[in-house]
Amino acid sequence: MENKNYKERLKDITTFIFDVDGVFTNTQVFVDNDGDLLRSMNMKDGYAVKTAVAKGYTICILTGGGNVGVQKRFENLGVTDIFMLRHQKLSTFLEYQKSKGLKTEQILYMGDDLPDISPMRHAGLATCPQDAVPEVKAVAHYISHREGGQGAVRDVIEQVLKVRGDWQIPEN
Repeated sequence: MENKNYKERLKDITTFIFDVDGVFTNTQVFVDNDGDLLRSMNMKDGYAVKTAVAKGYTICILTGGGNVGVQKRFENLGVTDIFMLRHQKLSTFLEYQKSKGLKTEQILYMGDDLPDISPMRHAGLATCPQDAVPEVKAVAHYISHREGGQGAVRDVIEQVLKVRGDWQIPEN
């Protein structure tokens, strides 16, 4: 599997595991008067997630953050596997893989910063946004042409669904 290029790996993907900040967001946060952090997420990324869920793909969120609003956003998109406040991501990744009976080649992981490197090394397809840190780019099989919060999630989901024949234009 190691010799496959990223396009050859797309056909095996059934499960997407995503970090949140820097992947679904642009890494900027707004702080309100109560000290709560507000983020902005891309609607096209959300559409892709919802489409993948509807087609039977598994979406998993694995983040060090703990914002309840972020959790609600993913729940509203149909995501049920949400792991928050996970700073040691590899152990959660491996436990999740085992609990779902997933083969390595079935998993696409997208991250953008140093805590994502370990799970990326264990994924069948390691991906990152264009603005990921250099160390993450060095281990990625694919670097999106989109930045975090600007369609990087949509990019990888759409590619997988197209290769597998699951990306269709709605008829109405």
